[in-house]
Amino acid sequence: MRFIADEGVDSQIVNKLREEEHDVLYVVEFDAGASDNDILNFANREDRILITRDKDFGELVFRMKKIHSGIILNRLFQFDSDKKAEIVTEVVNKYKEELFGSYTVIQPGRVRIKKIE
Repeated sequence: MRFIADEGVDSQIVNKLREEEHDVLYVVEFDAGASDNDILNFANREDRILITRDKDFGELVFRMKKIHSGIILNRLFQFDSDKKAEIVTEVVNKYKEELFGSYTVIQPGRVRIKKIE
C-alpha cells in the first residue's frame, strides 16, 4: 500500500511499515514544514493514504470538504514509539482496502473507520 506520513508521525511507524513492504513517503525526508493543505494535495496526487497525529486534517476533510485518498489519525499518545508502530502496522494489514477514502482513527483498543462519500 502507498502512504505518506506527516512529520509528526514517529519514525518507527514509517520504518515498520517499510519493513512490511509498504511504500511510505515521510514528509520529514523531503518537505519538512509543508502546510497541511500541501501535504493533503500531494497525497491526493500520488494516491497515498495520509498517516498523521494532527486533528487539523479532520477539519480539512469534514468541514472544508477537501478530497483525500484516506487519512489515518494516530491517537496513541500514551504508548512508546515501537508500540505505536506495531499497532498502526497491525491496523494497516488488517483493514487494507477499507482505509482508502476513509477517515480512520486509531485509539488504544479501538479503530474507527468512517467512509467519506
